[in-house]
Amino acid sequence: MTQVNKIDSNVTGLRFSEEASIGVVAGSPVWIPLEPNSYSDFGGNVTTVARNPINSGRQRKKGVVTDLDASGGFEQDWTQTNLQTILQGFFFADFREKGSEVVTAVDVDTSNPDEYEVASTTGFLVGSLIKGSGFTNAANNAVNAVTAIVADTSVEVADGALVAEAGPPADATITVVGNKATTGDLAVVVSGDFPAISSSTLDFTTLGLVPGEWIYVGGDASNSTFFNAVNNGFKRVRSVAANLLTFDKSDSAMVTDDGTIDGAAGTGQQIELYFGRVLKNETGSSIVRRTYQLERTLGAPDDASPSQIQSEYLVGAVANELTINIPQADKMTASLGFIAIDHEQRTGATGVKSGTRPTLAESDAFNTSSDFGRIRIALVDTTTEAPTPLFAFLTELNLVINNNVSPNKAVATLGAFDVTAGTFAVSGSMTAYFSNVTAVSAVRNNSDVTLDYILAKDNVGIAVDLPLIALGEGRANVEQDQPITLPVSYDAATGSAVLSTMDHTLLMVFFDYLPTAAAA
Repeated sequence: MTQVNKIDSNVTGLRFSEEASIGVVAGSPVWIPLEPNSYSDFGGNVTTVARNPINSGRQRKKGVVTDLDASGGFEQDWTQTNLQTILQGFFFADFREKGSEVVTAVDVDTSNPDEYEVASTTGFLVGSLIKGSGFTNAANNAVNAVTAIVADTSVEVADGALVAEAGPPADATITVVGNKATTGDLAVVVSGDFPAISSSTLDFTTLGLVPGEWIYVGGDASNSTFFNAVNNGFKRVRSVAANLLTFDKSDSAMVTDDGTIDGAAGTGQQIELYFGRVLKNETGSSIVRRTYQLERTLGAPDDASPSQIQSEYLVGAVANELTINIPQADKMTASLGFIAIDHEQRTGATGVKSGTRPTLAESDAFNTSSDFGRIRIALVDTTTEAPTPLFAFLTELNLVINNNVSPNKAVATLGAFDVTAGTFAVSGSMTAYFSNVTAVSAVRNNSDVTLDYILAKDNVGIAVDLPLIALGEGRANVEQDQPITLPVSYDAATGSAVLSTMDHTLLMVFFDYLPTAAAA
């Protein structure tokens, strides 16, 4: 046995697994990898109280352990995939997915359409745009339009689109990423306060869209977009009716468009709509509290047994605080904090806890220079989808989610037996370039303001939307030879004051596929 003298930080690792009940991981848990850049804290903070009886020697006696506070915090880069699963814990919610299924086989028949074999076709419709992922054959990972649903177990696409895979990898899936309308079915109507897309045959209520959700209108093919460019791009859904999809946010004011190639009487277009998986703070019975175990491996203490890895665990950990950092000319990062009920340590001989440990899915970080397609702070406007922004440019922006979690202590319990979540609070700050006093007035008048930003790169993207915020601070910073800046804080509130059906404080959309035009 050769005991090591030190262990370097570079050999450590961080994973998490969702618990079956607080403090318990059951069955064969999956330990999902994370990518920490640094730790703010991690572990158990032990409290001891010394004995101090009155005595002639004026000395204290050995004390006792009286409490344990377990918590953990770390920072990591923000990519398309590395935070999605654990974000559900911070929102106390499940993802609202349009349709996603593991594929058991890919069947190809020269005389019939190609098809994915699945256990259920729930969420898949004729016209759905679906993206494959995790398949051995690259052709099966492409985006295709669904041509038919067969016996609730097969999703068909065009003949020749796929390559046969009798036994695809276990994580091979198809996911609904949008919808391709029939020729000439969709048009833009502008008749009320807000514009809308109308349809003759497509029932928008079947698409799984909710108020406050962002979608992308138009594809890369010339016949998949509206003739007027302002009608394409990212739009926020205000309401969903069977044959009318109304928007209340857009980069530019939308205009009437009959859905033909020349905007008049040309060939009808097959307009494509792209949407993603929605994550928002929920209400009532839709609120879901998750608890986790966070595993940090600490290397092998014995050179002769390099496979015997030490580890420590935060047990019964509840997501408490998340800070999204968006500095200028840098990468986007997130700082995550958890409150746990206990802290455990395991020797190398004992080994890590049982379960499956998948490899990390590689994904590039979002940069804050070219990956942002939109950042918009504007007054809430009930008559236009494209109000004038309060600021043209920002130098920095952050967003903080705080669940105000506190541990529950009790006699005969070292640590905590549970935790209590408080108010779901969302706040943040930004520094903007000053251009006019409208923004300062918005602070002084406690105006209703809304904030959103959208990232897009490599045919994926994320939209973040706060339907209602109140601004604070707002004192202009004037320095010699420098542009005037305006530091502003904000606190978010439920959007129900804007629209009764927009009953959330924060909503994110993760687009598993976007056309290349979305990042242009």
